Amino acid sequence: CRQANPIDNMNTYAILFAALLAVAAARPDNPSRSYSAPPSTGYAAPRFDSSDEIPILRDDRVYPSAAGEYSFDTETGDGIIISESGYGSGPDGAVETQGSVRFTHPDGSSFELTYVADAAGGFQPESSALPIAPAFPHPIPQFVLDQIAFAAQEDAEGARSAPSARYAAPEPASSYRAPRN
Repeated sequence: CRQANPIDNMNTYAILFAALLAVAAARPDNPSRSYSAPPSTGYAAPRFDSSDEIPILRDDRVYPSAAGEYSFDTETGDGIIISESGYGSGPDGAVETQGSVRFTHPDGSSFELTYVADAAGGFQPESSALPIAPAFPHPIPQFVLDQIAFAAQEDAEGARSAPSARYAAPEPASSYRAPRN
């Protein structure tokens, strides 16, 4: 019968102690702490802790029919409202969709996006939160107009004075020989 070596037991205890120390060090200081947005003025959706379940206040759905018609309306307890509907009215029965999304940012500002998705225009979102492209056509500076006129004049003069020769590709070589080093 083999007798236990006291050094082996000490190594086992050291490994167990190190593992328990690592688990204790990884534990958060305050497990109940959660993110809370700063207070805002006006309407603010109820605040929920990250461990809370957010209730679904409304969930109305019409599942797709043979024609592709569907709709859903959902509202959650934290103020998110999503609505979408569609119908197979596009080319070859493609489903064309329209909908909206509304919610309140943590800072209290509201967000709303409406959209249409169809064969003619693709996805077309509308929201005051989306960036707006500059108006076009924008004014073209005079020096650019002068340069365009100059290039057009050179092209016209070059067309009058150049012979009507066309580019011809070189004849293919009968055999290829690698260059010598």
